[in-house]
Amino acid sequence: MCRNIRVLHNFDPPATPEEIHHAALQYVRKVSGSTKPSKANEASFERAVDAVAAATEELLGSLVTAASPRNREVEAEKARARAVARFG
Repeated sequence: MCRNIRVLHNFDPPATPEEIHHAALQYVRKVSGSTKPSKANEASFERAVDAVAAATEELLGSLVTAASPRNREVEAEKARARAVARFG
């Protein structure tokens, strides 16, 4: 899985359409093996990003959890601490 794709579920406030689009773009880039498609593949690439984003929005809207929502700032701080421990 792409390291740049972040967990989007169970945050307060919920994931924005922009965050969902960025995750979909990262996924399509990984699957296609291309960061920027050729002109011939550009339309297919964009359709795939839109389809993945729509599926992600549907998934996030239908998931149910009993856990309390996570705080973005707290999660970001945890990620920074992991990065320091990992990379020094």
